[in-house]
Amino acid sequence: MENTRRLPAEWEEQDGVLMAWPHENTEWENLPAVQEATIDIAREIVGSELLLLAAPDVGEVRERFARAGLPLDRVRLFEVETNDTWARDFGPITVLEGQKPLLLDFGFNGWGLKFRCDLDNRITRRLAALGAFGKTVLNTIGLILEGGSIESDGRGTILTTSECLLSPNRNPHLSRSGVEEFLAREFGAKRVHFLDHGGIEGDDTDSHIDTLARFCPDDVIAYTACDDPSDVHYEPLRAMAEQLGSFRTEEGCPYRLLALPWPDPVYHEDGRRLPATYANFLVINGAVLVPTYGTDKDAAALEIIAEAFPGRKITGVPCLPLLTGNGSLHCVTMQLPKGVPG
Repeated sequence: MENTRRLPAEWEEQDGVLMAWPHENTEWENLPAVQEATIDIAREIVGSELLLLAAPDVGEVRERFARAGLPLDRVRLFEVETNDTWARDFGPITVLEGQKPLLLDFGFNGWGLKFRCDLDNRITRRLAALGAFGKTVLNTIGLILEGGSIESDGRGTILTTSECLLSPNRNPHLSRSGVEEFLAREFGAKRVHFLDHGGIEGDDTDSHIDTLARFCPDDVIAYTACDDPSDVHYEPLRAMAEQLGSFRTEEGCPYRLLALPWPDPVYHEDGRRLPATYANFLVINGAVLVPTYGTDKDAAALEIIAEAFPGRKITGVPCLPLLTGNGSLHCVTMQLPKGVPG
């Protein structure tokens, strides 16, 4: 029987975005700044669509949002216990069967058994029980997968990294061909492009694709590039760009590649480098939200992403505080395609 599933591209119409509130029991050492960054992202989302937000204390969030002037009629709050804030990776992934959305709830094991995740692994099922997704069917899948590890062009091609999807601490029973079979089964993938190079220092996800290379409309790939030969990232990202150049579209044509600026290095106070990347943008209805880090590279990144998404409003959102948790804007959000919230 032909698989009719399709994993929509992020730029297709959405009804909402899922986030989780950073609170005192999460890992944030700079919690007030992270909460302000979360409010900044939320403000941009509710200008275009609904925001669904999981939090252990919805009263606190309602008060903070009201104080910040966010329209509460565009926000749906759900009282749910959480370990952390990374909705991209523990949230549901939506596929379409025909035009009907179906939610897939994969196992989340803290990016290959690195962090505590017992609460986050249950968030999607808890939200479904609370009615967050309306009547949309939720299927629980007995495999480990994070939303930040895959990119879809909406036409059957998946872009991912071998380091993450072939990690021995995720699905060790699956070979490369086994991973391709599961992507075909669950997402209707016809082709899978595995990146074998790249990676950003400070990233603890095993090279999530949303830090490195992103599908954009009309067979464009925007990718992280390093132009500093003295930087440790220079050779791996050069090899990644070369491999991207070897990939072909379904029609057999090369992709149009747009190199994103290399952010100025950002360091934690303990000296470790943090994973700043402009590839961690979020596409919403009519707009693209781009993480910014307070340097002159921000403006160049906005210009290139505007080239990749003509006709959309390109908005920079300050995300420097999020880097201390080793993530950025895309990592704390998960889009919900049209028809999901109900």
